[in-house]
Amino acid sequence: MKINLDPLIEKIRETVRAHALPNRPGAYTRFAERKQTPDEYGCADAANIRYTIGDFERNPALRAAAVAELQALQDPETGLFKEESHHPFHTTAHCIAALELFDAGPLYPPISLFEYRDPQRLKAFLAGLDWTGRPWNQSHRGAGVFAALALTGNAPPAWRQVYFNWLDDHCDPEYGMSLRGAIQSGTTDPARHLFGWFHYLFNYLYARRAFPHAPRLIDSCLQLYWERRMPEPFGHSLTFMEIDWIFALNRASRQTPWRFDEVHTALREFAALYIPALEAHHTATGFEDLHGLFGAVTALAELQLALPGELESSVPLKNVLDRRPFI
Repeated sequence: MKINLDPLIEKIRETVRAHALPNRPGAYTRFAERKQTPDEYGCADAANIRYTIGDFERNPALRAAAVAELQALQDPETGLFKEESHHPFHTTAHCIAALELFDAGPLYPPISLFEYRDPQRLKAFLAGLDWTGRPWNQSHRGAGVFAALALTGNAPPAWRQVYFNWLDDHCDPEYGMSLRGAIQSGTTDPARHLFGWFHYLFNYLYARRAFPHAPRLIDSCLQLYWERRMPEPFGHSLTFMEIDWIFALNRASRQTPWRFDEVHTALREFAALYIPALEAHHTATGFEDLHGLFGAVTALAELQLALPGELESSVPLKNVLDRRPFI
């Protein structure tokens, strides 16, 4: 299979430009039709996408402007970034991770997260998340607290050990993901457990930690795919579901030879269907949601990494997760 991504990448590049606020360098909006003020996911995801497609800002003055726009969105009293579509822990980690691409950071420490630097409070916090009913949504908090503290220099090695030891000890050994026994309870489908667990996996990657029960995670990913148990519109929309599955499957396969050929057969089949579906979402005004587009762009980057020589582009795509955690 040979697919040239360059035409799609050019459409992505044009979309980012269309989301830029006029006469305000470094300022972007998530939705192009709301071009009044910059917002957290517009500014962060413009940086994320441009980094991924090899179009990252090089001009020092424009880089400084982009950093300033992002930094200005932080609440100085709490140290958090807040907006209406995501929990503040997600938004905070997401914006801090985008600033890291510029070798920059927030103006203020994330002081509202400092209570979780206490090991007992951290473990109680993780245990108190709704792993059974809302694993995807709740992972934004459980993963976000790590990423925000780690990227601001507030996660010393001993604290990281507590965090990952807790996840290792509580990961379900049957599925290789989520909390032990949470999937078996049947209150939500396994795919949403995978989408939640993905957020912890990129923290594992950043910390250079092995995934717990990697062969079982591969089994779960393949079963969900081959049995078509992914929720609609998986593979046909600008969402993060696709990168969640691709990343979990590809990165787990790097840690074990388990079902290696089948993993790549599944990824190859998926890529052949997914890329035309992305192209079909492009309209005369580009892609509408810059945050959803970032999920799709990251999925393309991970597919290109997983399928060497099969997805071609003039500039190789770079997955931001290979540099720092959180998307």
